[in-house]
Amino acid sequence: MKTYVFDGSLLGLFTLLFDWYTHKPGPINIASEAHFQPQIFSDHYDVITDEAKANRVIKAVRKKISPSAWHSLYCTFLSEQPEAFTHIFAYVTYVFEQSMSIEKNYGNEHVHYLSLMNRKVNREKHHFEAFIRFELIDDSTYYAPVEPKYNVLPLLLKHFKNRYADQSWIIYDLIRKYGLYYDQATETVQPIQLEFAPKNTNSLIKTLNVKDQAYQDLWKNYFNSTTIAARKNTKLHVQMLPKRFWKYLPEK
Repeated sequence: MKTYVFDGSLLGLFTLLFDWYTHKPGPINIASEAHFQPQIFSDHYDVITDEAKANRVIKAVRKKISPSAWHSLYCTFLSEQPEAFTHIFAYVTYVFEQSMSIEKNYGNEHVHYLSLMNRKVNREKHHFEAFIRFELIDDSTYYAPVEPKYNVLPLLLKHFKNRYADQSWIIYDLIRKYGLYYDQATETVQPIQLEFAPKNTNSLIKTLNVKDQAYQDLWKNYFNSTTIAARKNTKLHVQMLPKRFWKYLPEK
């Protein structure tokens, strides 16, 4: 069976769909360049990302499904799970094969998978909307390092741009090594990559943050003073606030 290899981008995946419909090779395997391991006797096709081709397929898909279904598809892509690409491919072909809506047909494994990943990715998004803590790294810019399970930064953009429109900030994904920079002066957001590659993110925070220490101390004192020891429920606390977030929370 031939393997279609693409660059791992959303436009690359939809270019792959365009090429598949053009060539009609039958069943295929799908792999991103990052996960593809060529075999001696295997046959593969290298997809060259083409924005025009990809947008034609995206436009056709969005005519067939609701905005919420498109959001599920996009969240599934952001999950970055290797099998997600195959499920998205199969989901799109299933959409085009049917004359009626398939969005609620959870008996179909691909519809079910997209629904499942949508819940997981959005849960991660909501966690970071609640648990991100910014620190002042110079006179005007706030910084927040994150390590999400999934690539949720594109989903966080709107929330933080609206909520913190009066200050410049950076949310930086230490796993994927890119971030979002919001410039308060121009009210624009742009992706960035930073030069540093810290081994210990906590030490990075301490190095960057000098002026903000007093505010952190006040925040810690507030939590300590409002804690009622007799009502402490560690199990529930960890359930509501997973430990993987603790190292970025000043109150911890």
